[in-house]
Amino acid sequence: MPTLPVEVLLGIYLGLLTGIFPALVSGGLGFVFKYFTGVTLPGLGVVVLAVAVAGVNGGLLGLIDPTIKQSPRLLVAVTVVMMLSLYAHSQGDKLGTTLPKRFSLRSFRPNTLSTDVVEFVGGIGQVTITPTGQIDDMEGNPPLQADVRAAIREGSWQFPADVPLAELERRLTERLQSEHDLADAVVSINSRGRATISAAPPSGGLSARVPAGHRAVSVSALVPTGIARGDRVRVVTENGAVEGTVLSARSTPDAESPEPTVTTDGGAEAAAVAARPVAPTTTGGEGRVTVAVRREAASTLLRASRGDVVVLARGVRGEYELVSLLRGAGARIRRLTVASDSDLVGRTLGEADVRETDGVAVLAVKRGTDQAADASERWQFSPDATVSLAAGDELYAVGTSEALDRLGGTPR
Repeated sequence: MPTLPVEVLLGIYLGLLTGIFPALVSGGLGFVFKYFTGVTLPGLGVVVLAVAVAGVNGGLLGLIDPTIKQSPRLLVAVTVVMMLSLYAHSQGDKLGTTLPKRFSLRSFRPNTLSTDVVEFVGGIGQVTITPTGQIDDMEGNPPLQADVRAAIREGSWQFPADVPLAELERRLTERLQSEHDLADAVVSINSRGRATISAAPPSGGLSARVPAGHRAVSVSALVPTGIARGDRVRVVTENGAVEGTVLSARSTPDAESPEPTVTTDGGAEAAAVAARPVAPTTTGGEGRVTVAVRREAASTLLRASRGDVVVLARGVRGEYELVSLLRGAGARIRRLTVASDSDLVGRTLGEADVRETDGVAVLAVKRGTDQAADASERWQFSPDATVSLAAGDELYAVGTSEALDRLGGTPR
């Protein structure tokens, strides 16, 4: 008669032998239910099913050795089978939660840059992104203007080299949209830092800059020197005075102007005139001003043949005054990117305690694309001590230049 320790060892052996197949079944069912339905299979049902499957093997063993039913090894074997089944079920359930439900060929490409294209400036890795091939138009959008297409084709952009390609593509898309006022852009960057770009022009020009409830009205006037888009003006006419925001202004070139006035009736010459760069501010003199005014005041300007433009003072903007005060105190505001080898990775702002250790205050945190569903969830202003940092996060921080250099981020 075997002793109790021998019976326990035999029970463990039989449990492992007969529990492999029930464990595979339990893990597979747990994965399938969680992945396709999002529902976790109850553990009790998994145990019952596993014991039933293991009972088939146990019945075959009982035919070979009838004494196995009365020995303690049967209880130990059943316990081992249940433990294996519950563990396999939990792993299958976890796999069904973490496995992505969408696959694309893009996910199998390299997600980092080649080391050959990385340049080190002051110990910080940078990469210069340049376009390759033609700048394509986006389907369903008008063709891109020739001057904008040429500017993008000849451009180059520098970014930190320690961020994934997907983040580089997002940043370059935002840069193109802001620099060229594009309605949309699609960017694909390979490991050599070459970008394939498709872009769409703005869907609206002047109309996109007119606020709701306002109208854009043009009036002939003596245009002040240096007036630019966004200035607040008062247009005085014989019918009354109207205040508004300048949308565009142009001075009429005089006889001594190096660029004579060109009149065309369309064709290639008209395209060349449209592509001519316009100065951001006026040079003064007779011209026309387009002003966004309230709807009820638009008729006053429409009835006037000309008007007198008076530029209104806007005062000092508070954000510029704040920056001046910080600079006067020896502080700087800098945009940083948390490097992958930084001490900040995996720590919260409270754990890092950058205000006490480095003398730096974090004003805002921009989460990476892998931590936020959309752009509205990425920015966190005045973050508290519980905000954790990860590689690729962007920070707006204020402090001295030496303190910002010690913070461990990569400056943008």
